[in-house]
Amino acid sequence: MPTTITMPQLGETVTEGTVAQWLKKPGDSVEKYEAFVEVSTDKVNAEVPSPVTGVIRELIVKEGETVPTGAPIAIIDDVGAEAIPAPTGSGSPSEQVAAATAAEANHQASDEPVPGGNVGLGGPVFTAPTNGAASNGASAVTAPGGLRVSPAVRRLAREHQIDLARVRGSGDHGRITANDILAAAKAGPSAGVAATISADNAEYVAPAPAPPATPRTAAPSAPTTAKPSYAGAQPGELIPLTQARKIIAQRMVESKHTAPHAWTMTEVDVTSVWKWRTREKDAFEKAYGVKLTLLPFFIRAVVESLAAFPLMNASFTEEGIRVHRDVNVGIAIAADGNLIVPVIRHTDQLSIKGIALAAGELIDKARRGRLGADDLAGGTFTVNNTGANGSVLSAPILVPGQTGIVTTEAVVKRPVVRDDDSIVVRSMMNVCLSLDHRVVDGAVASGFLSDLRKRLEAMGPTGSL
Repeated sequence: MPTTITMPQLGETVTEGTVAQWLKKPGDSVEKYEAFVEVSTDKVNAEVPSPVTGVIRELIVKEGETVPTGAPIAIIDDVGAEAIPAPTGSGSPSEQVAAATAAEANHQASDEPVPGGNVGLGGPVFTAPTNGAASNGASAVTAPGGLRVSPAVRRLAREHQIDLARVRGSGDHGRITANDILAAAKAGPSAGVAATISADNAEYVAPAPAPPATPRTAAPSAPTTAKPSYAGAQPGELIPLTQARKIIAQRMVESKHTAPHAWTMTEVDVTSVWKWRTREKDAFEKAYGVKLTLLPFFIRAVVESLAAFPLMNASFTEEGIRVHRDVNVGIAIAADGNLIVPVIRHTDQLSIKGIALAAGELIDKARRGRLGADDLAGGTFTVNNTGANGSVLSAPILVPGQTGIVTTEAVVKRPVVRDDDSIVVRSMMNVCLSLDHRVVDGAVASGFLSDLRKRLEAMGPTGSL
């Protein structure tokens, strides 16, 4: 029977999605939980899994087309695969593949959660917008050596005495499928020797060395040309726009055309807080596995200044200026050639340690392509650590809907003249602020920045995280 697939809602505030890429075409078969389309929003990219096993009948929405959540995007003819007993090796190859596929789907559906939770169609795998596909966190066990196998496929491999370490997976993200096992079995003993993988704990026992294969002359392969990409740009290339890059461009143009940007800067003596951070960083990393940078100290000072200047934590709307009750600080991160701003929610309720751990988790998820839509939603103010790359002065573009974005520039030691005309060497940092002039004027913005400077200079050199 046909199943109509609709545009999933990838996050609470998301109302539409764009079909970035179809991973299947009409007539292609698709397994339950297999990704068949990549959807983009202004928050994330997500590979959407099929809710059924079947054949693609129709792709209703074209690549690059944006439709509301809940709108039909494709029709799949459901083959109605049912769970059947685990393969014994005595059935026909097609029966064994069907059994393994059904068992694997049942294992995923009944025993382990689908990555991304119950969002959309069984839970797409969320990724931050990137040029490539994100890794699939499916329920397959990853054995030593990076093997991705389900319990059903492991059983099939044991029945045919196939060494999984010698099987190249043809499934999504290198996953080893039942067809791969049967193809290896058909190839004969030279394809590999027996491997032991416990069905209970996925313990892997290394196989004995295989007999030397008969030398053969490999057929020459056609030369491959790397597709131009944003992250690996080369002179003379025309780099196609990814959906993520289109969205970034849209949002930046929208911000500059909508909000009248103003800019201001102050310099801050961070000598004391730098000494505090230096004293704590080794013990902190050892205890929590997260590097302690200046960023969480800075964010803590920012949220305290936002409490003193609540108009900086506001948004301009046609109805009026909405001053936000929550303080949700976004941190700008460059990941895989894209700019993303995950959000630390209720930042004002966190200590420096809490901010450091929350920021560390978001940065790690961003670099692994594991950010979800909710990680990127709800920001009310943004901090950008441009100084990490040695920048000393920046004029950042506002995140649409926010009143301010502040940067931490590089910490530089330089001579400073004090009030008594003495000259001392201090650790100095520029702090730059871009603001929406519709919401705040210079008095509020400069007052906020001055307050932030005083709080940073009062931090350390001792204290509690």
